Amino acid sequence: MTAPRAVLAGVFTAVLATVFTAVPAVVGAASAHAAGYRYWSFWERDGDRWTYATQGPGTLRPEDGDVLGFRFAVSEDSAEADEPRGTGDFEEICGGAEAGEGGKRIALSIDFGTRADAPGDEEPPPGRTECARVPEDGTAADALAAVLKPLRYNSDSLLCAIAGYPRTGCGEQVSGPAAETAGASGGSAAPGDTAAPEDGGGPSAGLVGGGAVVAV
Repeated sequence: MTAPRAVLAGVFTAVLATVFTAVPAVVGAASAHAAGYRYWSFWERDGDRWTYATQGPGTLRPEDGDVLGFRFAVSEDSAEADEPRGTGDFEEICGGAEAGEGGKRIALSIDFGTRADAPGDEEPPPGRTECARVPEDGTAADALAAVLKPLRYNSDSLLCAIAGYPRTGCGEQVSGPAAETAGASGGSAAPGDTAAPEDGGGPSAGLVGGGAVVAV
């Protein structure tokens, strides 16, 4: 009986070795196919934190004293989106600026993302903040246009670039190691819509529902 038991034990050990060897390969294959979208996400400042906007900049009409943020990054959906880096303090951004009669002040924090987020050989500009003064009925898109031109939109009137960045692309899908690297990218604090790709496809419904779409 000893020989058969030894044979069975050897077979069982071999099966376990095969299974546990295969697990890392399966996990690696799943990671290699991770995908996301490279786009400008849109945020509102709520007290001391950023919250993902529920409307697009083309429809959101902020109030005087509001702080809005934009972050360029690769994200799978709104739940995983990278928020703008920086404090987003209205007084720090707008200082003693006056709204003027019939106007309002909107503080903007623009985060151009990291090199890992950037398309091609583009280098993201440093983050910046701007205080936009717009009419009382002005939208977030109006605030952007007031201080952060050139803006670029695609044929569906969706926001693709802020202050000329990036030069090309619009919500394109990114898959494989690039998506993983960008999704895990962090970085030091800095001041900083979902756009459908110009060549088809597009960000997930979660992104669109999160208010990243920008209608002109």
